[in-house]
Amino acid sequence: MRSAVFPHRFLPYLLILPSAILVIIFFIIPAIQSLQLSFYSVHAFTGRKIFVGWQNFERLFSSTEYINSLTTTALFVGIVVVLSLAVSLLLAVGASQPLKGFGVYRVLLIWPFALSPAIAGTIWALLSDPSVGVMSHNLKRFGIDFNYINNSDHAIIFIIVAASWKILGYNIIFFLAGLKNIPREVLEAASLDGANAWTRFWRMTFPLLSPTTLFLLIMNTLYASFGTFGLIDVTTQGSPGRATYLLIYKLYKDGFGGNVTLLGSAYAQSVLLLIFVGTLTVMQLRFAGRRTFYQ
Repeated sequence: MRSAVFPHRFLPYLLILPSAILVIIFFIIPAIQSLQLSFYSVHAFTGRKIFVGWQNFERLFSSTEYINSLTTTALFVGIVVVLSLAVSLLLAVGASQPLKGFGVYRVLLIWPFALSPAIAGTIWALLSDPSVGVMSHNLKRFGIDFNYINNSDHAIIFIIVAASWKILGYNIIFFLAGLKNIPREVLEAASLDGANAWTRFWRMTFPLLSPTTLFLLIMNTLYASFGTFGLIDVTTQGSPGRATYLLIYKLYKDGFGGNVTLLGSAYAQSVLLLIFVGTLTVMQLRFAGRRTFYQ
């Protein structure tokens, strides 16, 4: 077997240098600064810092509000990831069928991903408005008085559905690509052996999609943890009763909400949020990675 030698020794490093610089400037350096400032009480206007040690973290874990926000975020992330992946896989399987006119159908499935979270939130807020929303009006016909403005349970359901809908297009793109790369001969051979459509999907199609599923599992976790801020800010703003006060939104309110004494707490929350999401990602890579097939 012949071995290939890249002729330009330093060119690969030069090619990744712009991305590396961006990561260092906009992620590594701010992360280090946040970790450092999480041990200080920082005045937002004067910038005065007083070393308080672990006090910011102790206050967070003794705060009922923060614990509730952590619990709500864990529930929200879990449901959004499972719901968005399940629905997008179902839609991708349907859209992958070689039927006439399905090209337009695939485009219509993908377009929600092109919307910003703020626009997606506005659309769902109008559809679900208790007074004039089309969706709320239709739900009333079935005896469901859906009111995400005043009802805490309805608010979290509203945010979950809107966030899941927003990420569907992204998931569908990758699932369609994964389905396209599955050899047709494998599925045809299974069909000739008597395997029905359900068996072919669970025993052959889904295992062959495991690399794509693992990638989307991680990306959807990151999206649900960080990318839903705009959606919440334009719709519920953490209300009612802070039922939708996710970690990313609480961090924002404590850091930029006007209370100059909570800036150190906001830094501590950013560190904990990074640890929370990093732990989830490592667990996914460790447990789901064992069931991923790359051949």
